[in-house]
Amino acid sequence: MTGIVLCGGQSTRMGSDKGLLPTDDSTWAKAAINKLAALQIPVSLSVNERQYYIYAAAFSETAIIPDNDSLVLHGPLLGVLSAHLQHPLQNLFVLACDMPLMETSVLRDLYNHYLQTNAYNAFVFTNDEEPEPLCGIYCARGLAIILDMYKTDALTRHSMKFMLENLNTRYIAITKEQKKHFKNFNAHADLNGE
Repeated sequence: MTGIVLCGGQSTRMGSDKGLLPTDDSTWAKAAINKLAALQIPVSLSVNERQYYIYAAAFSETAIIPDNDSLVLHGPLLGVLSAHLQHPLQNLFVLACDMPLMETSVLRDLYNHYLQTNAYNAFVFTNDEEPEPLCGIYCARGLAIILDMYKTDALTRHSMKFMLENLNTRYIAITKEQKKHFKNFNAHADLNGE
């Protein structure tokens, strides 16, 4: 398994690259790396072409996966499938960099569900019955199905939720206490609690 921190968004509402936003002693991207690495798995960063050299200056270049320009996609699905093309035999544990309140204990909970069975192609939490696809485990065989759908024009929507609908997915309801860890920060107003 390989951890993938998704950093490739445009960050237009935030006004600056979310993965490089500072935390107490690090950045959002580095904090996400550390949380996944605590599961004893290697971790890479998914970035867009524009970000590549900026991230290469701050992180090991071998741990950076740029969006694959052969894929006419956008959003998180582009990052996930680009990572799959680079590591086609690896199951991917995906975490968005803009979930800074995520805790390793929650990631470990999802990882334990994955370790219990190989009957599913994806493992994600649900929040009020809605999937949380930006914190999920995507098995290589499932990603191969999605890539094949893309190549045959059967992937009619390019969203993570649509991908989950086309995979044998294990959905795990989050607890009330876990809800805060799934807060997604997209703008400065989110940071300031406005």
